[in-house]
Amino acid sequence: MDMLMIQLEKDSKIPLYEQLYEEIKKGIIEGTIAVHTKLPSKRKLSEFLSISQTTVELAYAQLIAEGYITSKSRVGFFVEAIEELAYVEKTLPHHAIKKALNPQILIDFNPGKIDTSSFPFTTWRKYAKEAIDYHEKDLLLTGTPQGELGLREQIANYLYQSRGVLCSPEQIVIGSGTEQLLPMIMKLLGEENQYAIENPGYTQTHHIFSQYNQQVIPINVDEDGMQIQELEHSSANIAYVTPSHQFPTGAVLSASRRAQLLNWAAQDEQRFIIEDDYDSEFRYIGKPIASLQGMDHRDKVIYISTFSKSLMPSLRIAYFVLPEKLLSRYYNMFTYYTSTVPRFEQHILAQFMRDGYFSKHLNRMRKIYRKKLEKLTHALMPYAPTVTISGEQAGMHVVLTVKHEMNASTLSNIALQHGIRITPIKEYMLAPTIQNREDQFLLGFGGLEENDILNNIQKLMDCWNIQNTFR
Repeated sequence: MDMLMIQLEKDSKIPLYEQLYEEIKKGIIEGTIAVHTKLPSKRKLSEFLSISQTTVELAYAQLIAEGYITSKSRVGFFVEAIEELAYVEKTLPHHAIKKALNPQILIDFNPGKIDTSSFPFTTWRKYAKEAIDYHEKDLLLTGTPQGELGLREQIANYLYQSRGVLCSPEQIVIGSGTEQLLPMIMKLLGEENQYAIENPGYTQTHHIFSQYNQQVIPINVDEDGMQIQELEHSSANIAYVTPSHQFPTGAVLSASRRAQLLNWAAQDEQRFIIEDDYDSEFRYIGKPIASLQGMDHRDKVIYISTFSKSLMPSLRIAYFVLPEKLLSRYYNMFTYYTSTVPRFEQHILAQFMRDGYFSKHLNRMRKIYRKKLEKLTHALMPYAPTVTISGEQAGMHVVLTVKHEMNASTLSNIALQHGIRITPIKEYMLAPTIQNREDQFLLGFGGLEENDILNNIQKLMDCWNIQNTFR
C-alpha cells in the first residue's frame, strides 16, 4: 500500500494517535485494508499526513499490541488475519489504549512546573488550622461574588507595591483561574469584538477564545514584544498581551511600544487591553517592569494575574482588575454569581499575605529560580554556538534555539522517545511568522531539581547527538 487516505481532525479533543489507530483498525475490520497489506513506513505516513513520527509509532504500537498488524524487522508493518474481531473488541477496554500509548516521562522541561520542595508547608498549615476554627464559622457561608474583601485588600496593596498597579479592592474580582475569568471578561466586553493575540502565544488562551467563538487576529511578536504597527493595521479592538514577559518568547514590550499600545486603545471607546501578568514576580535582570495598567490614564487596561506560579498551580486562585468605567457593567451582569474559590482558601491566602509571608516566599523563590537559571546557562554553554538561549531575564522558562539538520518538531519527538519532554515554540503559534522559529523550543526549569540540571541537559544533548565542545 503506497499510502493511507485518512482524514485526521487536528482540532479535535481526541489525540491524533488515537484517531489514526481507530481509522486503521476500522479499515482492517471492514476489509478496505486487506490482510497481508504492507502499511506505509512511519516516516512516509507522518510526512503524508503532516503529523509526527511519534504519533504514527504510537498508533502502530497499539495495533501491534492488539494483533491487528505485525512488525517484521527491517521489512515493515503488515496487516494480520484476524478471525474473531468481535472477541478482540470486547476484551480490550478503551482505557487500555491510553495506558499503552502514554510514554514514560523521565525529564520534563514543562514551563508550567514549579519548585514544590520549597513551598512553606509549615506556615501554610498553621493558617489552614486557624481558618478551620469556631471563630471563623462565618466562612461556612457564601461570600461575595467578587471574593473575600480581606484578600482583595491584600492583592490591591501587593499590586501597588510590586507592580505599580493603581486600584481599589472594589475593582478586583477573584476567580479559580484564567480559564474561568477570561470568559467573564469576554462577556463583560460584549459579543461583537475582535481580539488581537500574540503569535506565538499561550495555547490555553487560544483554546478559550476558540471555545467561546471569539474572533482572533494573530499579531506577530519580535524581540520587543507585540508588533503594535501590525495591530494598528488590523481590525482588532481588544488586545490580549503579556507585556512584562511575553509567553513564550520571553520578550519585554519596549517602552515605545507600550506608549503606542496605550495610544491605540485611547483612540476608540470600544478598544481595551487585557494585560496578562502571569509571572511578573520572577525577574532576574534589572528592575521590575512596570505594569501597563499603572501607565494607563484612560481606563483602558484590564489587568489579570494568578498565584499559580508564585505559590502553586493547584491553589486555583486568580484575579482581574477592572477599569472603573467597567464596574457598573460588572455589577449589573455578575452580582448573581457565586465566587468559584472556596472562602477558606481565600482566607488562608489573605492572612499569609497580611503577615508578610507571601513577600518572604517570593524573595526566597527568586533566589532559588535564579540559581537554577544560572545552573541551566552553565550547563548549556559547552554546546554553543549550536545551542543558544534567550528570554532569560524573567520567569521560569527560556527559549532554546538549536541549529540542527532536523527541525524542532522532529527533535522533540526524538527526545520524547528517550523519556524527555520539551515543546517546540511552533506549537504555540496560530499562524506562520516572518521570524524563523522552526529551531526553537520552550525549556522550563522551575520544576527541575537544581542538582539534576546538568545531567538533564547532557541527556537531552546526547539524544540529539550534539557534541560538548569542552570535552
